[in-house]
Amino acid sequence: MGIIQGVYGAGRRLWNVLGTSQHRMTICTIAGGVGTGFTLGRNRVGMDPETLRYARLIILWGTNTLTTNHHLWRTIKAARDNGAYLVAIDPVRTRTAAAADLHLAPIPGTDAALALGLLNVVLAEGAEDRAFIEQHTLGWEPFRARILEFTPERVAQICGLRVDEVVGLGQRLAHTRPTGIRLTMGMQRHGGGGMAVRTISCIPGVTGDWRYPGGGAVYDTRDFFRGDWDALWRDDLRPPGVRSLSMTRLGEGLLDVDDPPVKAHFLYASNPLASVPHQNKVRQGLARDDLFTVVVEHFRADTVEYADIVLPGTMQLEHADLHHAYGHVYLAWNQPAVEPPGECLPVSEIFRRLARRMGLTEPALYDSDEDLARQVLRSDEPGMRGVTLKALKEQGWLRLNYPEPFVPFAEGFFTPSGKLELHAERMAEQGLDPLAGYTPPYEAAQEGTDLAKRHPLALIAMADHYFLNSIFANMPDQLARSGPPVLAIHPADAAARGLTTGCKVRVFNDRGAFCAHVDVSDRVRAGVVATTKGRWPRHAAGGSTVNATVDERDADMGGGAVFHDGRVEVEAVHPA
Repeated sequence: MGIIQGVYGAGRRLWNVLGTSQHRMTICTIAGGVGTGFTLGRNRVGMDPETLRYARLIILWGTNTLTTNHHLWRTIKAARDNGAYLVAIDPVRTRTAAAADLHLAPIPGTDAALALGLLNVVLAEGAEDRAFIEQHTLGWEPFRARILEFTPERVAQICGLRVDEVVGLGQRLAHTRPTGIRLTMGMQRHGGGGMAVRTISCIPGVTGDWRYPGGGAVYDTRDFFRGDWDALWRDDLRPPGVRSLSMTRLGEGLLDVDDPPVKAHFLYASNPLASVPHQNKVRQGLARDDLFTVVVEHFRADTVEYADIVLPGTMQLEHADLHHAYGHVYLAWNQPAVEPPGECLPVSEIFRRLARRMGLTEPALYDSDEDLARQVLRSDEPGMRGVTLKALKEQGWLRLNYPEPFVPFAEGFFTPSGKLELHAERMAEQGLDPLAGYTPPYEAAQEGTDLAKRHPLALIAMADHYFLNSIFANMPDQLARSGPPVLAIHPADAAARGLTTGCKVRVFNDRGAFCAHVDVSDRVRAGVVATTKGRWPRHAAGGSTVNATVDERDADMGGGAVFHDGRVEVEAVHPA
């Protein structure tokens, strides 16, 4: 994730000079990011998460803060100590949901419908902020008409909730200022994920919470960093007509693309066999005899087994780097603490040496790590005043230069209209519904269809508390803490299949299968099963993990992944 050593910057100049296929990073945040951009504007920022300390109502929407964003919990605790009410919206009763004052568990992928239902209650209470709506939003009347279509009764049916749950939270939202909403990446990994983030981001526009410290919503804070990306990337060096290939459609890129086919594959900062959709298809693509594959790695990850050449890269303690973040407005300088062992090199240095060995003469290919950092920091954009490499090296970290408490849209939004766009004409130009609303997931919410009959359980895969995505998933201590793969299943679904806690099961659909041990628990709702992501296939029974069941398919916006939009069946595995 580093700006210098990670996928943000390392190698991009070299790939531009060579004219290689452009890499589209679609695996993590993009659907929600595009949805946020349509709503709030080009900067795609929201509230500063630290201002949640001023909130009176905090909604953690599709985010397991105590596992994946735990540095925020201190801020949440400060708000609760001051009387704030904490709500968790998540299909699973996670650590965070169990610690909240209220937990709602909607059917996966139905969050936008719930958002509209809550706003329906706000309107019924007469609690919309009419002055804010008139001055700072675009498209209120058609959006209001859409909200009125989503009655609590209809929303309860869509989301699998009780009507009183929708009404109760809606009334609390109507009368509690400020309300702050923290949502993260998991809840947008489905067929309607971009629209879900867009619609939830509209809630503070109706309640007027965007005007208050502690009010609003935040999805991803990286755009608070307004560095000079053009100077870092040097996309001006790329020849015209270069194609782009998606990270989340890697199997397709390696097997189906033939105009021309991919002949060489250079992998770094990634272990795709553990992390991308349609695992079996990706494995088939990597196994091509005619594919030349280079992998930069620290460990013998699954992907390494398919490499023609393995280059040893440095770890974070061994190289210089610059880091911004998904969940706060600070920037950090990563000063190397130790010398790299053996032949390990920073990824940036690997690319400099490759360029030299290939005889490339573009001077930008040989800039040092510190030069690269200075170039991306040389920016007149908001928040960047005083943020220099010298200052970062002296302190180690800096808060971006925004006031405290920070209200990001005090002077307007970053949209073409300067307003929060409930109706965004730019979406219509891309063939999307321009009005914020509800786009159902592809599979997760189906009922009564042939697919739902064959594969009756919606599957989601949360972050493992002991891994960081697939990082640390090879460490014996962390594997021991995590234990074997577990599938949480509701008692009614377990009884229908003769399953008991501890038994081994096969979880499958038409794309693939993986094995897990059963945990019969009401922490998941009936019709939903949950496991965790991040395991390496080599450590799994049968060499497959949950991603073997995930479709290689685009979300509604940006080509995002649909990790939480699949259906499966579960059967017991009996010893031979």
